[in-house]
Amino acid sequence: MSEVVRVRRDMGCTRAEFMGWLAGATRGAPLRINGSGATISLTGGSVEIALEEKPPRTIGALTLPVLGTTFAFDGLDPAACEDFLRFFDLYTRRGGG
Repeated sequence: MSEVVRVRRDMGCTRAEFMGWLAGATRGAPLRINGSGATISLTGGSVEIALEEKPPRTIGALTLPVLGTTFAFDGLDPAACEDFLRFFDLYTRRGGG
């Protein structure tokens, strides 16, 4: 029985923005949207992404949305988890450098 690996983070986006990025950020993998997020089917396993809308962060006059995300990797080896997150992060990165 494989161990489920969880990665938690906050993202600076709305739920709508996140859902709009999801197909591209997962390289077009089969996905199923559910009430709390989505489940992505990958070769050898799956990734379940749970979303939690959090209060926005305010820095001076700037207000940023905050979306808590939990990635639960099931049946994937560490290299596959890293590859998934590396591409996902690259795809969802906005601005900056």
